[in-house]
Amino acid sequence: MLKVAIVGCGKIADAHATQILRVGGCEIVGVCDREPLMARQLYERFPIKRYFTDLVELVSEARPDVIHITTPPQSHFDIALLCLEHHCHVYVEKPFTVDVHEAQQLVDLAQEKGLKLTVGHNCQFSHAAQRLRALVKDGYLGGRPVHMESHYGYDNAAYARALLGDRQHWVRRLPGKLLQNIISHGIARIAEFLASDNVRVIAYGFTSPLLRDIGEKIVDELRVIISDSERTTAYFTFSSQMRPLLHDFRIYGPKNGLVLDQDHEIVLRLRGAKFKSYADHFIPPVIFAKQHLENLVRNARLFLARDFHMDAGMKVLIESFYRSIRENAPVPIPYREILLTSQIMDTIFDQLRDQLADQSASSQSHADLVPPIGFEMAVPAVNP
Repeated sequence: MLKVAIVGCGKIADAHATQILRVGGCEIVGVCDREPLMARQLYERFPIKRYFTDLVELVSEARPDVIHITTPPQSHFDIALLCLEHHCHVYVEKPFTVDVHEAQQLVDLAQEKGLKLTVGHNCQFSHAAQRLRALVKDGYLGGRPVHMESHYGYDNAAYARALLGDRQHWVRRLPGKLLQNIISHGIARIAEFLASDNVRVIAYGFTSPLLRDIGEKIVDELRVIISDSERTTAYFTFSSQMRPLLHDFRIYGPKNGLVLDQDHEIVLRLRGAKFKSYADHFIPPVIFAKQHLENLVRNARLFLARDFHMDAGMKVLIESFYRSIRENAPVPIPYREILLTSQIMDTIFDQLRDQLADQSASSQSHADLVPPIGFEMAVPAVNP
């Protein structure tokens, strides 16, 4: 029986507890939060053995095999470090750490001690995402990916209540603020299929008119171009204003392409070759209709099997991570991808800080603000 603990008893901890209990062969032996009421409420609502307010007591007395860290990102490194030093495997909610240097230290320590680490990029393990990954692995693209596009839409109402109403909110203290707490999902999709760790990034970010009008300076619109040394390219778009909200991923190869619609759990195969003459206007709609019907049937079967729910990807990720621990198998998300995602994010935030500095300098010398521009920066290779 695998003994599991959760550190951080806020909203996301509920999802972790629910999915852990769906996985066989494990039990939650303890939860921990510095606020006693938070730890107790989680303990009382789930079949959990004990609750703690001190992390050292948790690892010493409950002696978990695995610890899920669901605290704000600024605390991830210190908590994960302590857990690894007490010989616990660690699942860290996204974003993994506040920068790639902390991420590298955790990976190095885990490898030194023979322990396992993973990050909560559960969107990569939804049923649809797994189907896309299998098609890529089976060679549907016809070769190495040529180009990718990742969109991540964000409901502005979701952060308006919590973040905009609290000037001391922990998100404001992150190096990348709102973006850092969100964009790792979309960046990780791209990092998975980049052929090289040597990448270049051009980022452009700005504050939407909605926030500007109320005096906020939080960057909530981001456009990024990414390319690696093998000339694989990608676009990443984060938007709190664009409608409809999109959570999708497109990947194109030399022969065919694929589309993942995360919101609707749909995967579409894009045929690279055209049909002759007017047939190209009539046959593709039939092919797409057939694929949509196949997606409907597949989703219905998963629903009837009670395996179609909002956090299905988290369940698969947790199961895969636990399997890697029990069988000493590879982790579900390679460390290279975790580190590359962190490095790309660091580069984006560095560029955004440069843009804000340029904008501030321009505002002092011009009556009108000069719009921020994009900057290009090479990302050094990481050590997986």
